[in-house]
Amino acid sequence: MPSSDRALLLEEQACFALYAASRAVTDVYRPLLAEFGLTYPQYLVMLVLWERDARPVKEIGAALHLDYGTVSPLLKRLESNGLVARHRLATDERSVTINLTGKGEALRERALEVPPAIGCALGLDDEERRALITILRRVTESAVANTHDSALDSGGSHAKP
Repeated sequence: MPSSDRALLLEEQACFALYAASRAVTDVYRPLLAEFGLTYPQYLVMLVLWERDARPVKEIGAALHLDYGTVSPLLKRLESNGLVARHRLATDERSVTINLTGKGEALRERALEVPPAIGCALGLDDEERRALITILRRVTESAVANTHDSALDSGGSHAKP
């Protein structure tokens, strides 16, 4: 098969390999997180807060590369489950800070079993896992930069002044 024909094979698509890997890894997380009553996106929010508590909603969204409209329902669900609490800043009523509750802090100890279980399920040793993270971060940064560059080139609305 000519190389030009191979370019459109599904098995040659990096985006599909990333997509399939992401779905498979998320499927590994699902039963582990179900024990804590969390979905994968909720778990990511909790990771951000376990790293450093009392964060503005905007900061949580930025850390997860999610917009306000996506983060807000996650936070509402975590709040209804008693894991986080919202606090409006006295200095700026528009700004909302998210804090862990005692229940949310206690869940952190139980969640310590998740990373080793995932590591085992992925079949990667620690060095391979770190290398994969490095490559995926580079891919993300490059894709974001190229998306930004494309928006600038086309005069798109995603362009920043």
